[in-house]
Amino acid sequence: MNKNLGWKLLVIIGTLVVFLFGIIGVPDSWSGKGLLAALQNRIHLGLDLKGGTHLILQVQVNDAVNVDSDNAIERLKADMRSHKINYAEISKPDQANHPERVLLKGVPPEQSSDLRSIVSDRLPEYDLASGAENTWTVSMKPQALADLKTRAVQQAIETIRNRIDQLGVSEPIIEEHGLGQYQILVQLPGVDDPARVKEIMQSTAMLEIRQALGGPYPSEQQALQEHGGVLPPDAVLLPGKNMGGTSSEGPAWFLISRASAVTGRDLRNAQPSRDENGQPAVTFNLSNEGGQKFYAFTSAHVGEDLAIVLDNKVQEKAVIKEAIRDQCIINGRFTEQEAKDLAMILRSGALPAGIKYLEERTVGPSLGSDSIKAGVTAAVIGMLAVLIFMLIYYHAAGINADVALILNLVILLGFLGFSGATLTLPGIAGVILTVGMGVDSNVLIFERIREELRNGKTPPSAVEQGFSHAWITIVDTQHDRFSHYLVYLWNRPGARVRGHVELRSVR
Repeated sequence: MNKNLGWKLLVIIGTLVVFLFGIIGVPDSWSGKGLLAALQNRIHLGLDLKGGTHLILQVQVNDAVNVDSDNAIERLKADMRSHKINYAEISKPDQANHPERVLLKGVPPEQSSDLRSIVSDRLPEYDLASGAENTWTVSMKPQALADLKTRAVQQAIETIRNRIDQLGVSEPIIEEHGLGQYQILVQLPGVDDPARVKEIMQSTAMLEIRQALGGPYPSEQQALQEHGGVLPPDAVLLPGKNMGGTSSEGPAWFLISRASAVTGRDLRNAQPSRDENGQPAVTFNLSNEGGQKFYAFTSAHVGEDLAIVLDNKVQEKAVIKEAIRDQCIINGRFTEQEAKDLAMILRSGALPAGIKYLEERTVGPSLGSDSIKAGVTAAVIGMLAVLIFMLIYYHAAGINADVALILNLVILLGFLGFSGATLTLPGIAGVILTVGMGVDSNVLIFERIREELRNGKTPPSAVEQGFSHAWITIVDTQHDRFSHYLVYLWNRPGARVRGHVELRSVR
């Protein structure tokens, strides 16, 4: 008996140590402040208790449509060249409002059947309609357009979630906001640097490697003058960093091809690194398919310039000295943190479209702080009352009940710490419910033992019979209690609202 008691005591002490570690880990110091800091690091608080950032974003879905239609234009040009179909002009007449529409002018009537075949075979998401004076309109099908916009929102949610997860924000809420079109709700509990998080979320990190056709120019007007006021149809002017090619110290301008050799979708990995001068840089690797495309591009343009474009800004311009297959480096006069952030953004994937901030608020935890204080006060008073009652009513046996109740609370909080779960206002109610269930269990067990003693059983037999008879009753009563609690949480007013928060606008 003593041997069994010794093993049980060791198990209890071991369990207590393990779950205490789950609650506080290894504190930096054993002072009151050190233990409190360790507890806060292990037990995470939700937005309703800790405060944080509340954002509503809108995905600019037309950006994704523009990218798709631009690619469709390039495929159409290549196929018409290979089929020797003549045309005068191809453009998007209303790029801002209807980026899904492409206007094609000057196709001879005798080649219309070849054009229809190309669009049908190579661009199945698009319809072709004829117009006056040998014009044709290539438009994305309505269902394909709606699917593309929906995918843009879903991809934006996943990309933002990947970026936030890598920043280590605990239990963020990132989901589609049903109150507006193409909107996303983002709630970040306890963020330390909301400006940095906001910048990382907003960056599209759309990496593109394009052919550099001219520049740098000191201004946009100078670039236009160099080309007679009209840019080539396959080129676009983009701003970039002054790389020493102009006398001015402001931003420079570059003439860049519209089509990309490879994009961020071809990335396999990106890591912060150092360039040949020891400055912070970002090295990235391409996928097999992206590497093949890049090798074909660099092989065909040896001796010419390429530009690394990030978010429609030229980060670097370089001469292609030899064919390159799958690895590149971005130099951009980065700081260490900027290089790490850019590599993280590239790894998490490019946003399919830009995002616009519709609402930005800080969430104050004042109501949460009051709730925490009230909950802790209620728990302490309740625990002390229960412990004293057990000692008075059950005498020495009440010590066992008190120890079991304390262990129950330690194990519960230890599970919270080990699992990384987030404590919210409903969670505090759950902790109180668990304490109540522990009290109920103790009362049932001791009353069963007393009943067996009154029936003439010896103390060892009464304890054994009391535990065995109380077990079924405990399971049945706590199952009913827990079910009723879940029904209450679901049906209470505002149950679908994620906590009660105080909102203060920062605008």
